[in-house]
Amino acid sequence: MGNKIAIIGGGNLGTAIAEGLLKSKFCKAAELTVTKRNTATLNTLKQKGINITSDNLSAVKNNDIIILAIKPFQTMELLHHIKKEISQHKVFISVVTGISIEEIQSVIGKKNPVFRAMPNTAIAIQESMTCISHQQAKSEQVEYVNNLFSQLGKVVTIDEKLMDASTILGACGTAYALRYIRASIQGGIEIGFDAATASLIAAQTAKGAAELLLQKGSHPEQEIDKVTTPKGCTIAGLNEMEHQGFSSSLIRGIVASYKKIAKD
Repeated sequence: MGNKIAIIGGGNLGTAIAEGLLKSKFCKAAELTVTKRNTATLNTLKQKGINITSDNLSAVKNNDIIILAIKPFQTMELLHHIKKEISQHKVFISVVTGISIEEIQSVIGKKNPVFRAMPNTAIAIQESMTCISHQQAKSEQVEYVNNLFSQLGKVVTIDEKLMDASTILGACGTAYALRYIRASIQGGIEIGFDAATASLIAAQTAKGAAELLLQKGSHPEQEIDKVTTPKGCTIAGLNEMEHQGFSSSLIRGIVASYKKIAKD
């Protein structure tokens, strides 16, 4: 399998992927191509040695790994446009929301391996949670794609039927976590901190809590128990939050988001 990568769509996500792959030294700049109609907006990538073009056909023809990072409504038209340049050895990776592997294969055929990947916005700092599913892929291709996204954060393989759910928990989840941090900042200001200090404390505390789970593999309640003493201030605060529906409202919010994406 060749290792030249074309990212079709140089928007925020496509650009973040390109910069992350280059920063992590997963590939050389000369092995990366990014396409966009208005190439002038990609001068920063061009200055780093990445190939920039508005020609999607040539990008597909001259590269081995094709990452689709365009809008959902553009996807089918683009696939029909590039179809004549699709040879059997090319690997497709779609980060397009709502477009299934079956829909992609309906245009390009079922001979090419097709991956769906759902990263989140933390991909911009190589801290994404990316969920991946695939069809027609060989083990070495699966390993390659997992390794690619591992340069940009954490990776998990899921059944494609869970891709909408992964969008809610992994992508929308960023907003949920940030809303918690924002509320913590507001509470911090009310108990005496200035905004900048409260922001630093709240954000680093949330980051540290997440790292405890990721690095130790522990359950959240195990870590909660370590800071929850009898008659202490932590349990008082936790119980008040639960009385006000903290966990329940978060769960209901996740389910509401899922029902929305499933309906649409």
